[in-house]
Amino acid sequence: MNKRKITTVLLALILFPISGVKAGNEDRSGEAGATELLINPWARSSGLGGANTASVTGLEAMYLNVAGMAYTRKTELMFTHTRYLVGSGIGINAFGLSQRVGEGSVLGFSVVSMNFGDIDITTVNNPEGGLGKFSPSYMNLGLSYAKEFSNSISGGLTLKMVNEAISNIRTQGMALDAAVRYVTGENDQIKFGIALKNVGPPMRYAGDGLSFRNTNPNTGVNSTEEHRSAQFELPSLLNIGASYDFFLVPKTDSTGDKITSDHKLTASGTFTSNSFTRDQYRLGLEYSFKSMLTFRAGYVIDRASKKEVYKGIVPEAHAGPSAGFSFDLPFNKNGSTISFDYSYRFTNPFQGTHSIGARINL
Repeated sequence: MNKRKITTVLLALILFPISGVKAGNEDRSGEAGATELLINPWARSSGLGGANTASVTGLEAMYLNVAGMAYTRKTELMFTHTRYLVGSGIGINAFGLSQRVGEGSVLGFSVVSMNFGDIDITTVNNPEGGLGKFSPSYMNLGLSYAKEFSNSISGGLTLKMVNEAISNIRTQGMALDAAVRYVTGENDQIKFGIALKNVGPPMRYAGDGLSFRNTNPNTGVNSTEEHRSAQFELPSLLNIGASYDFFLVPKTDSTGDKITSDHKLTASGTFTSNSFTRDQYRLGLEYSFKSMLTFRAGYVIDRASKKEVYKGIVPEAHAGPSAGFSFDLPFNKNGSTISFDYSYRFTNPFQGTHSIGARINL
């Protein structure tokens, strides 16, 4: 199968479901559930504001563009802790593993868990609490497959299991991501990526918390009524991105065919078409020295329309600037590295979001 046929098939798989997706619809804001799927749990890409849909590679690509996971070297492990919206008491832990399983094929697994701490149980008759505490549990599991079809084209799929629960109510659902990545240019400096995320059937809450005990005033007989919650959709979206690598002080390798540089600057941009809220524009800039020390900055543009401002709706919390850096330290002659990543995202309200992570790339 030639490159053109591969590209056509992969784009058809991604774009076919879009016919039922309404993008950038401000009137649907707040109607989707499982919105934790929109939170980037990884430090590197969050430092760029998610602008690197086209250039992200390795295990971290599972969130933005799973096609980039096809460029995993051999084995990659990663752990990231996030202090989400500092002041809210929310923490996020994320773990991932990717493994090359054949020529051009990579399997990946990830676990993302949100911790909300202990919350007082309150009722209408006891609004001050004193009845105990409960702790909400949000956990998403992801299983990914990515394949490099040629030197220019890669594609991938991610199947996600969504779990949300409190003490007496829970819900489970499934979501699918699909993505492609295209690389071109004399030195592979131009990249394009497209990813459709969070497509799946509606979800619904169930459990004892939706049951109510009533007493018939005429007979005095007690009965239990079970109520069904309304269904809610998943927050599906489409990312379309591009990036360009600038080789500063370029030099050629020993063969004289490929340009390399100790200093590389990557400019990236992504357009995010959301089904249940405003569309967003993401811009990022990353500087790398010898692939060992990297600094990055990003900006998310999310402008509320005049209609939304009149209604009192403001841009989402993470709209605005972000920044981060990474250290990649080699520890053997085979090119294996251990890395430390950090990012900070400005937020309104609260006091920002911090992410710190470590990875081993074998």
